[in-house]
Amino acid sequence: MLDELGTLRDQQLSTMQSLIMESEDITEFLREFTELLARQLSRGGTTRWCAITLLRNRKAATAVSSGAQAHALDELQNTFTDGPCMRAIRENAVIRAGDLRTDNRWPDYQAAAVRQGVRAVLGLPFDLDEDAQAGLNVYSAEVNDFCPETIRAIELELEQASNALRLAVRMAHERESRHDLHAAMQHRTVIDLAVGIIMGQNRCSQEEAVTILKTASNHRNMKLRDLAAELVASITPTPPTTSFDT
Repeated sequence: MLDELGTLRDQQLSTMQSLIMESEDITEFLREFTELLARQLSRGGTTRWCAITLLRNRKAATAVSSGAQAHALDELQNTFTDGPCMRAIRENAVIRAGDLRTDNRWPDYQAAAVRQGVRAVLGLPFDLDEDAQAGLNVYSAEVNDFCPETIRAIELELEQASNALRLAVRMAHERESRHDLHAAMQHRTVIDLAVGIIMGQNRCSQEEAVTILKTASNHRNMKLRDLAAELVASITPTPPTTSFDT
């Protein structure tokens, strides 16, 4: 298993980059990561499922999973507010339950998970973003699964994913910043057009036109850009456009 996961690490150096570039958002990147990891971990014949739990404002939710069964198992753990993954997140430590049939640390969760065919669970914490804590769940149908070598190999995979995730977060923030800039410029265009219309209608200065527009915005309890858009639309049915240099 360690050799197989070592090969996976080499593959993921390029695969992680591809996932980042091809994924539409961070959620998609994480989902594809869990699917990839689950496939690799199951190559030796032991069925394993992966899911990522997000803990935000003390509330847990399954962010992504490698499939429907992993999602159901993760949600099951979340309903009990405690379990291997939840404890891993809270204690920032790797938590292993080698045999859920005899592990009594989470009696309610233990019984429910065993009925679902789970025999071993591994919970690992990792960085998702500044406002949330997250953990990777790895479920297994095999008793006493996850030897120390396998755990270390999975930790290395998670480290690769965390590094890639930080890059994905930066890329997402850059895309959001560009989008916000374009939106702000579009709003500015509409407001400038509205000011020009007011100047023409009232034969006033630009400063006076801006004051008129702001006063009307306050009286009508409308956002300045919405009132400006309404005024422009009353003059021309064609929506204004803003040209951006690329």
